[in-house]
Amino acid sequence: MAGHLEIGEEGEQMALKYLIEQGCKIVLRNWRFKNLEVDLIVMDKDTLVFVEVKTRSRTAFGEPYEFVDIKKQRRLIRAAQAYILKTGYRGELRFDVVAITRSPKLVLNYIKDAFWDS
Repeated sequence: MAGHLEIGEEGEQMALKYLIEQGCKIVLRNWRFKNLEVDLIVMDKDTLVFVEVKTRSRTAFGEPYEFVDIKKQRRLIRAAQAYILKTGYRGELRFDVVAITRSPKLVLNYIKDAFWDS
């Protein structure tokens, strides 16, 4: 597996563990629809949450959450819309980001309500 894929996989595992510790129930991992993907879909009490996980080995080129730009947000929103259409979900939802930096020390930053469908 390529190095960046291993880093991404480790980040998703850390995010998964963290969200479970926060009381979230895991619905799906790496949900795909056509060319769209959501890293994690979880239930946080009565809210369906679409979670983007960004892991970087260091911050030389920016913080991990900065890579969830408007283009990525739009893709996540389209994926969420597809999921909702497919499942018939009705209820509260939100978009969260788990940003992980591995060096110089491990930092996990959980950003609830990171962005909204506008």
